[in-house]
Amino acid sequence: MTESHILITDQPLDPDTITQRVKAPEHGAIVTFLGTTRDHNDGRRIVHLEYEAYRPMADKKLAEVASEMKTKWPIGEVAIAHRIGRVDIGETSLLVAVGAGHRREAFEAALYAVDRIKQVVPIWKKEFFEGGAVWIGSQDGTGSFMDSAQMR
Repeated sequence: MTESHILITDQPLDPDTITQRVKAPEHGAIVTFLGTTRDHNDGRRIVHLEYEAYRPMADKKLAEVASEMKTKWPIGEVAIAHRIGRVDIGETSLLVAVGAGHRREAFEAALYAVDRIKQVVPIWKKEFFEGGAVWIGSQDGTGSFMDSAQMR
């Protein structure tokens, strides 16, 4: 049986707990991706990030991404977890775990998930840096939204 585990939370993500959800005797490969908050972007020193989500749609879209992964690759269980709220430097904001019979499928599916989540899931990131803040990215890939200086 293959399952998908979807989680959106304001609590810290535990990679071990999420990875355990995709382990199975038939899986020769487990790939876990952790997206973490780095301390810089576009030449600015980042202080922290804040994520917001449109929950009913975000939950649905994450499940759709997991389903797409299973359609495109012969994989088993999938677990996707995303933080909302404040995420400090070094903390994990996105976790994707894939269990599969072989490594190539697991790696390819995980990479697909990370890219696809950024495209279609209504979760938005606000980057707080020294001297301001800016909303980053958009689901259609057009880039940054207005920063705090542009909104004045």
